[in-house]
Amino acid sequence: MASKDELGRAGEERAAQHLTRSGYTLLARNWRCAQGEIDIVAAHGVHLAVIEVKTRRSSTYGHPFEAIDQRKRRRLWQLAHAWAVENPDAARGRILRLEAIGIIGADPFRGTLEHLVDIA
Repeated sequence: MASKDELGRAGEERAAQHLTRSGYTLLARNWRCAQGEIDIVAAHGVHLAVIEVKTRRSSTYGHPFEAIDQRKRRRLWQLAHAWAVENPDAARGRILRLEAIGIIGADPFRGTLEHLVDIA
């Protein structure tokens, strides 16, 4: 069985593939600053999407989206603004948007994937 970190990395890879197939342009993965980490930053039309990826082997302990509470969304907004300040050319003229991808399955590449747009 894959470790939690391996499961998370595989889920992020599946999410990145899904986003690319859906017309997103990936700008950053696992971007870090003093305040935390953004899983994926992508451009989609006029939007700059900051995407949180949650991968679970099963829904026994709840749906992956349940982990994205108000506190987590506030933190993601702070991180989104920090990324935009550090990457002004990529962010210029774009509207920030928070998104989430949840994957449930022992194998993230075969599991169920759900993509929520604009989770603010």
